[in-house]
Amino acid sequence: MVLGIVFAIAVLISGIALLTFASDKAVEHSVHFASALGISSLMIGLMLVSIGTDLPEIANSIVACSSGEGNIDVGDSIGSILTQMTLILGLITFLGRKFNVKRKEVLVIGVFQVLALVLAIFVALSGFTRLKAFLLIVSWPVFLFIIKKMTSRTVVKRKEANSQRHEHYLFHFVIAAVSYIGVAIGAVAVVQSVIMLSDGLGIPKFFISFFVLAIGTSLPELVVDLTAIRKRQYELAIGDIIGSCIVDATVSISIGQLLFPTEVFYESPAHSIPLALYAVIASVVVISALTVRGKVDRKAGVLFIIVYSVAYILLYVI
Repeated sequence: MVLGIVFAIAVLISGIALLTFASDKAVEHSVHFASALGISSLMIGLMLVSIGTDLPEIANSIVACSSGEGNIDVGDSIGSILTQMTLILGLITFLGRKFNVKRKEVLVIGVFQVLALVLAIFVALSGFTRLKAFLLIVSWPVFLFIIKKMTSRTVVKRKEANSQRHEHYLFHFVIAAVSYIGVAIGAVAVVQSVIMLSDGLGIPKFFISFFVLAIGTSLPELVVDLTAIRKRQYELAIGDIIGSCIVDATVSISIGQLLFPTEVFYESPAHSIPLALYAVIASVVVISALTVRGKVDRKAGVLFIIVYSVAYILLYVI
């Protein structure tokens, strides 16, 4: 028993390490394509980087649902939203630097993030079908289109420097493709380790996914966004943090269900459903704080970390 748990923990750590490294490389090399198209930093974060840093959740969704473990899918996706909006954003203020945000952009993106999360929870509670999963996935580009229209600004497209640029981008494409494969392999290891830990410790898979796995699969956001902030790419960072949550609530939670529909909230629903609903409340608090204050600093960071910590208290009082 003990050896099995130790092995599961070793696999979990190794899988998370691979996920983090591969996701970081995939995003780094993918951004070169988008930036060449003259897309704003905010939209790069929303459209591209958010997908890249959400690859662990997307891969986990497919692997979990194919194994009939819908609670791992839902727990990881919703738990990642709570983790990214509160803990990751809070830690960034201490590990990076404070920065200002544009209130209108945050409000617009935030409204769609909360809307996407509410829709995802409603679908999960009513029971996933392939049609519902498909509609949730389709809602992602629709939300992005509306957000782009509401926050659009003129962006100057970069010119090609020379004829060697094509080969340069081909190199980035190959590295990104290999990195995506690494993400998929890491996801398989992480999901299997969660199943082993759940069986070995007798803890519901939803709770392990909501708290432990969500932190692991949110590490790419922490790494990428911290790097972006240190490079003063603040819009890219905030676009990725909130954008990743939109991806989690639409693509990540649904892609596995689209391919392998499976039951969710079948373990401890009296505890897991309130935790999922709390993710909505936490998102509203964070978006409201950012919109009112117009900046991300250590005061906001403390608030966000406290909001995250409340989830652990709810685990024992509900």
